[in-house]
Parts: sequence; C-alpha cells; structure tokens
Amino acid sequence: MITDAPSADELRRHMTEQLETAGCIRSAAWRAAFASVPRHAFVPDFSVRVQGTLHRYAEGDPAWLVTAYRDVSLLTQFDHESTATSSSTQPSLMARMLEALDVRNGDTVLEIGAGTGYNAALLSHRLGADHVVTVDVDPELVAAAASRLRRAGYEPTLVAGDGMAGCPERAPYDRLLATCGVGRIPTPWREQLHPGGVVVANIGCGIVRLVLDTDRSASGRFLPGLATFMTARPTPDTVGTTAGRLVRPLLTWSGRTREITVPAGMDAQGPQFLFALVQPGVNDFALVAEDGRRTRCLYDPDTSSWARITMTGVITAQLVHGGPRDLWAEREPLLAHWRDTGRPGHERYGLTVSPDGTHTVWLDEPDGMSWRLPD
Repeated sequence: MITDAPSADELRRHMTEQLETAGCIRSAAWRAAFASVPRHAFVPDFSVRVQGTLHRYAEGDPAWLVTAYRDVSLLTQFDHESTATSSSTQPSLMARMLEALDVRNGDTVLEIGAGTGYNAALLSHRLGADHVVTVDVDPELVAAAASRLRRAGYEPTLVAGDGMAGCPERAPYDRLLATCGVGRIPTPWREQLHPGGVVVANIGCGIVRLVLDTDRSASGRFLPGLATFMTARPTPDTVGTTAGRLVRPLLTWSGRTREITVPAGMDAQGPQFLFALVQPGVNDFALVAEDGRRTRCLYDPDTSSWARITMTGVITAQLVHGGPRDLWAEREPLLAHWRDTGRPGHERYGLTVSPDGTHTVWLDEPDGMSWRLPD
C-alpha cells in the first residue's frame, strides 16, 4: 500500500509532541513556538553524523524533510579542514535551554551564536522579534540567517561581531543565551544584563544557568544532561586543532616519563565534565591499540603542552608528557576528588562567577566544597 509522505506541519507537530512527552518542553508558550516555527526553512542543506560517518541532505532529497525534524544536530557549515563550524542544535537541547531561560513577556534576550537562525525564530515567536538580538562572528551566517528569518516572518536584530563582547548598543538585557561553547563566562555578558538576569550557556561540556546579582556576580547550577557546542570563534576563518591532526605526533613525541596511579576511570561523565571545566581548550581523546591497551592523549594548543597516558594495569599507567604545563598533574586531584566524594553526577555541581570574573566550581552548595578554576 502506498501512503503519502508526512507534511512539514505533521512532522513539526510530531517533533513538538515528542519534546513535550520527554519533558524538554514544559510550558504552553514554548510548545506553541516549536509547533509554529518551521525548522526545515532554516536548513536547506545539512549533514548528520552517524557512527562517525557524515550523511548529507539537501532540499528535495527524499529524506531531507523527515531528517530536518529528527531530534539530532544538523551540521550546516564546515571549515577547510572539514571541521563543523555551525549547526542547528538538537531540538531537545534547545528546548531545555530555552525553558531554563525562564523568560517573561516583555523580556529582552541576547543570543550569542546566530547559526541558522532557527533558535532566534523560536525566541522571536515567544517574545516578539523586537525583543531579540542575535550576534555571530560570521557575516555570511548572519546574512543567511537574516534572509531565512525574514521569509519565515521574523525580523530580530542580527549583528555580525564578536559574541564574547555581547552587543552593548542594545543593552541591558533580561536574558542571555549562548549557543556556542565557552571556557569562561565573558565579563561583558554580565555587564550587559539587568540584575536578576539569567545566563544559560555551554561551559566545558555542561550547560549552566546563572542568575546575576546586584554586584555583577552570577551563580547557579548545571542543568541535567551533558552537551558540547561548537567553540566560539574569535574570527570567521579561525581553524581549531582537531584530534585527527594530533594522533600521529602525540603517539611519537618523546618527553618526560613517569609511572602514575590513576584514581578513577577517566572516561566517566563526571571526570570528563570536570576536566573540561579546568582545562578548557585542551584536546582530549583516547586511542585503543591492537593489543587492547588504552592511551589517553591530551594537547594544549596555547602552550604546546601535551601528555600521553597509557594504562599498564587496572589503576596504573605510564605518563609521557612535555611542555610547560603538566596536564596530568592538573587532572589527578580532580579524579581523586570525584572518587572520594562518591562519584557525584555533574548536576550536583554549580558555578559562581565573582564580580572580578573569578570562576569557582562548587559541589551541592556555593558555600560547600569548592575550587577556583584557572583563568
């Protein structure tokens, strides 16, 4: 029996119902936004990564429309190293972040990272386009997003510029949403928010929700679920260091060698969450040799520091490292802390940013166990 393919309206309605059933959408206003804004209109072509392989879709392909409404990230831009530099975020993650903003009618929102424009359209539907400002470092992305937004009936303010600097011309804002990864919360973001304003941002591999105090400090907890957005770029043509280019040198470099004890498994979500907070920008990947031995490779592009950690037993390993930073020595206390505190989940951690920009991570309560993140 031949059946008609589902329409965009049907697919959008089904996606929204799934997000609501999963608890990602919790309010009627955001349900209406997801049910109304056509995601496919913002992604005429994209790629989806499945088990390490990229599958490309373009408007008119049989599976393009259905895939556009799947709960996956759609990769929409790549640099000359074939590294993804822009995407349409997984809808379930977008919904959780938008709900975490806790917007009220009349609020103004600064979005860092225009991407395809789909998220700005959702914000515009909820708050009105005149209450939404979106900044992206790539003028081509901004122009394309603006065109698609206009065709969909939304005209928020789009600015081509450094998102880390915010958009002071339209400040102050009630909410700030960052759809790019940052190592630390930039000071201009806090300076451009009203007291009581909310920041929802990806820092490390967690999503943090911070509330701004009258002294310009900000504090809050990490949301359930881990996520890693594409790192904010200082310029449109910035090319990051990829693991693929590091594998060969990291396996052959000679350096200082010593035997170490590994307090806990490094692959668990808790350690990965803590490592990303303490060492933002450090490339981290694991390799498994033919004999089954596992090697953790670390590389800091800013200082050319590196480490190669090869397990030799259940808790023993050989460390080979070089450069001015001892990357393992920075990580070992975190692993011991995580083990000794009962292997807490990342949602038990929170972050406080002091008025001077100092970042402090804490466990359970701001006045409990804590440590300062390096600048």
